[in-house]
Amino acid sequence: MASKKKRIWSERTILLTKNLHDELSLNNLNWHQFRGNKQRRSAELIISAISQLIHDGDEKEIEELLNQAILWVRDEIKDDGCKSH
Repeated sequence: MASKKKRIWSERTILLTKNLHDELSLNNLNWHQFRGNKQRRSAELIISAISQLIHDGDEKEIEELLNQAILWVRDEIKDDGCKSH
């Protein structure tokens, strides 16, 4: 029998995080509108890190997401655009 970890996140927290992640994630419909927006890209990466954190994700991946978000906030990276356009 597998031992259960003590749960630290409520179902509401998990649901709210999923809803916010879904809302902030870029997709086929809004990619061109937001791909170069540093606030939107930072928020997307931060909520992805939070989602990974509450789902016991890999700590290295969480750190990489947060570091990438910081680069967007600082304007140190930019989207290269779509090469097919």
